[in-house]
Amino acid sequence: MSSSWIKLMLGVGLLALTACSEPVPADATEPVMAPSLVSADAPRTPVEALAPYYAQLDYVAPVAPEGPALPGSDAVLTSIAFGSCNTAQREIPILATIAGEPHDLFMYVGDNVYGDARSYNADLPELRENYAALAARPEFRLLRSALPMLATWDDHDYGMNDLGRDFPFKGFAEQLFLDFWRAEADDPRRQREGIYDARVFGPEGQRVQIILLDTRYFRSDLTPTDERGAVGRERYIPSANPDQDMLGAAQWAWLADQLAEPADLRLIVSSIQVLADGHGWEAWRTMPLERDRLFRLINESGAEGVVFVSGDRHSAGLYRRDDVASYPLYEITSSALNMSFADENNEPGPNRLGAMYAPENYGVIAIDWDQGRLSLQIRDMEGAPVRQESVSLSAIGAR
Repeated sequence: MSSSWIKLMLGVGLLALTACSEPVPADATEPVMAPSLVSADAPRTPVEALAPYYAQLDYVAPVAPEGPALPGSDAVLTSIAFGSCNTAQREIPILATIAGEPHDLFMYVGDNVYGDARSYNADLPELRENYAALAARPEFRLLRSALPMLATWDDHDYGMNDLGRDFPFKGFAEQLFLDFWRAEADDPRRQREGIYDARVFGPEGQRVQIILLDTRYFRSDLTPTDERGAVGRERYIPSANPDQDMLGAAQWAWLADQLAEPADLRLIVSSIQVLADGHGWEAWRTMPLERDRLFRLINESGAEGVVFVSGDRHSAGLYRRDDVASYPLYEITSSALNMSFADENNEPGPNRLGAMYAPENYGVIAIDWDQGRLSLQIRDMEGAPVRQESVSLSAIGAR
């Protein structure tokens, strides 16, 4: 279903309505459409309108190779690797490095493929093509065979650069995501809108909760900059508009429930940065009321041991804020696996710990339960730590 086809059908419909309607006086006070003409079955959203089309669409869903099962619910996690910004159209040598290390699991935290719907075709051929290309990549197949995986998406594997809830083909994009990552038929994500997910590993005292947010499906429009390219205002600026929404009502309620669950360490995965304040690209800072809501929810729930995990930026960094929770909040951002655009990134970073790291990289969260410490690490192509921060678990209320 191409955009031209959609426009043609809309045009035919409009012509038909025009031909059958009578002129309406400019001062008419009666409703133009009688209530009897309003169908209760009419689709309310593009997702609903396109559902019958997708139900009959004949296509082959790209699927990732089978990989190891996730650790059991009683498994003690000590090392979690993650990465973002991974195009399947070029080699991804860093994946071989990760595959050779003894991690408990690997998390793809967004832009796992670059399948933007440039043709604006409802069949999302670019997204399907790039999923298929990733599945065939030897480096990905090696990593897939070595480590269990969790995943969330960002804009480029959602289907369109920087887009949020207004992407009309998001329902099909969700289906492709779940199919590729081999979500079971009874997976809760197949029964609801959005791909947000949560998992818990380990016994009491060593319990790790991983919360994967969906910052795409429900997100309202961002506020465009008034000074494009200016430092700190490159593309978007913060807005106090109370109608802006990052997660949507259902996901906010779900997140509150997750934070009420018992856990010693909580990794909240957001495809876009949470704590960073130095740039004007996509980030929670562009919706300050929503970010405050997130911080307030963490505080009011009593959830301790929260650490944010993010990607997106084509650079890596470590962040900390001491003024928004009852304990310091940390964030580790890793990007990119093979989409680095520069050798360095000197953007302002009021909440950042040290300099950013721009070459290809991945993140590691190492947990030493015996010593009660957490190590947040950015590692380079060879697996060497290039940025790291040691965090006491007791300092963030994790023990």
